[in-house]
This record gives sequence, structure tokens and C-alpha cells, in this order.
Amino acid sequence: MGDRLKARKSKNCFFPFTRNSTDGACFDHHKFFSSKHTMEEEFACSRCKRKFTVPTKITTYGCCECQGVSKSISGYKQLRENSLGAKFFDQDQLHNAAGYSSSLLSTTMTANKRAVLCGVSYSRRRYRLKGTVNDVVNMNSLLVENFAFPIQSIRVLTEEQKDPNLIPTRRNIVESLKWLVKDCQLGDSLVFYFSGHGMQQPADDKEDEIDGLDETICPVDFIREGMITDNEINSTIVEPLKKGVKLHAIIDACHSGTTLDLMHVYKKDNGSWKWMNNNPSSTEPVTKRTNGGTAICFSACEDSQLAADTAAFGGKEMNGVMTYLLTKIIREHPGITYASLLEKLHEDIAKIQRSKHFSGFLKRIFHRRIDQDPLLSASEEFDVHTRILF
Repeated sequence: MGDRLKARKSKNCFFPFTRNSTDGACFDHHKFFSSKHTMEEEFACSRCKRKFTVPTKITTYGCCECQGVSKSISGYKQLRENSLGAKFFDQDQLHNAAGYSSSLLSTTMTANKRAVLCGVSYSRRRYRLKGTVNDVVNMNSLLVENFAFPIQSIRVLTEEQKDPNLIPTRRNIVESLKWLVKDCQLGDSLVFYFSGHGMQQPADDKEDEIDGLDETICPVDFIREGMITDNEINSTIVEPLKKGVKLHAIIDACHSGTTLDLMHVYKKDNGSWKWMNNNPSSTEPVTKRTNGGTAICFSACEDSQLAADTAAFGGKEMNGVMTYLLTKIIREHPGITYASLLEKLHEDIAKIQRSKHFSGFLKRIFHRRIDQDPLLSASEEFDVHTRILF
């Protein structure tokens, strides 16, 4: 279980999740309740509403009746204050939490959960994006609040960071991807999130891609240093995944459908959802596999499509359409499955496209309606009706 340990069943019928132990042993419930740690509060499961008496120090509970995961408000407030102080997403604290200090990296290397969140704004450039930092803040919040990611295990790259190592340059993004999978082991849950520009370029090996094009993500310095191709992303964070390690990627960019070059895509074909082979037909089929682990990717659109920012969600702030909807849906539907999330994304994006508030930026450039169909891809086919658990 890594740093997240389950308790044995007790008369209170809950499993507390802690963040400090790394030995994988069972949590001693009776020892905990008899120790000096425990101030208690009454707590109700968010799913089945069964009430427990629980220690305030623990922030996240798994109900053994319905298997739902709930958070203690008082416990989480204490954790948040201890970790981040008064402001939850103060940039200095994100910088400190995601920094490169040896003492911090020695801690995060043993973590059961680890994430790299990258938002590229391309500030002071004509192709600037306005919603990417909002997207990173939104995704960071989702991982911490809904999936119990320790803030120290999340590395954030934006142009607002003060540490030059955390600016989303090509070098820093690649190094962060290497950090993400370094020493990964059984039980690890990894997340790579990218919000920024995506492009396509002719593939060096035409037999490597069905359409003959490599998908790319664009670092802030891509004009000078070059883009990061799907082949490079695959070899850096997909191939090293060991057995029992799961990687989730969320790519909110244009042409992002197969940015991780995964061999299977789940999409609608002739009105029905099904898995389809993404392996190009050739005399020697290309096979890109993990080292026994699993890679799953939610992309903002298919390879041939464009993704967009919008202010359609109220207020003046811009957001990536897929990021905003994905985080909103998961928060509103705890325990949602992969299939249900993908279907709801399609439904909600269709509503946004019909809205008069839909961002006119790309429409003015391309003079046509933008189609954006989120895509699910994976290193191997799996049951999409299982719940999402980052």
C-alpha cells in the first residue's frame, strides 16, 4: 500500500488512511485508539451515510460497508494548514512543495503517489494561452482533495514559478517526466498533466503512426528547443512502468488524442463505444509496451482536432474546456467510471459548443466550428466500467 495504509475492520467499520508509514504493514486500530493521538469526532460516510466515531488526526476514510472513500473536514483543514499555511495555492508554497531539494526528493521518491502538473501560458507571445495556470491549480486541487495526493509529491511547472528549474522549458519538462517514473514500484500511482499547445509533425518513421504524423506537446521554449514528441513521452514515462504501477495522463492540448502513443483507444464507432487498435498496419507492426505496468490517458481531443479554452463557465477567468469539465464531473460524481466520465465529457462539451459564450478566439482564426471529442487510450484494454482512482 505504500504510504497509504488500511486498517483492519473494527466495530467502527472504517479504514483510516495515513501518510507517514512506508512498510506496507496493517494499521493497528486498537493501538491507535489507545494512544495519545486520538481526539475524536462523529463522522458520516459520504456515500452510505453510516456514522462512525473517528480520530480527528486522520483525514481520509474508507467505509467497509460501501467501500466509499470520504474525507474528514476537520482533519483535512488541519493537514492543509500544516502543509500550506493559510493560502492553499500560494505560488511560493507550490514552488517549495515541488522543488528539487535533495531532502524533499528523498521523501517523494518513496511516496505511493506522485504527479507532474505542467501548464504553459507562452506569456508575452502572440500564441499566448490564458487558462493553463487555472487548469494546473484546478488539477492540483483535485488530486489533493479527492485522491489524497500529498502536496509534497506534486511537482508543478508554470511560468509563474520563481525556481528556474520549474519553468516549463523542454529540458525541465523532460527531467520532470524522468523524476515521475524514477524508481517506481508495485502500488505506485502516477499522474502526468499537461495544459498547453499541442501540434503534429511528420513522423520520422512513417510506419510508427497510422496518419504518418507524430503528436507533440509544446514547451514554453519550443520555437528554440523543439517540441516533445509522442515517441519521447512514451519512452520516458510509459516504457519504464513496472508491474503494479499505474500512470494516468491528462493532456489538454490540440491534437492530443495519442500523445502517449498507447496501443489501444476507446472511442465511439458507428454509434457504439468500443476499444480499437491504434497499432498502424504494416509488415512489422510497431509495439509499444510498458514494463508490466499500466498507462491510461484522457486526451482533450482526437489527433486531428483542436482543443480550446473558454470563459463559458462563468466569471472572467479562462479554463481549458476538458480540464474544467473533467475535474467538475469527478468532484460531483465520486466513484465515477472511466466510461461514464468519457461519455459525460462528450455530452457537456457538446453543450458548451452550443453556448453563445464559447470562446471565439479559435473561431476567428480558423473561421469554422471547433469539434473537440475527448479520447481515452491505454497501454492495454481494460474494463472501462471500473471506478477511476488516481
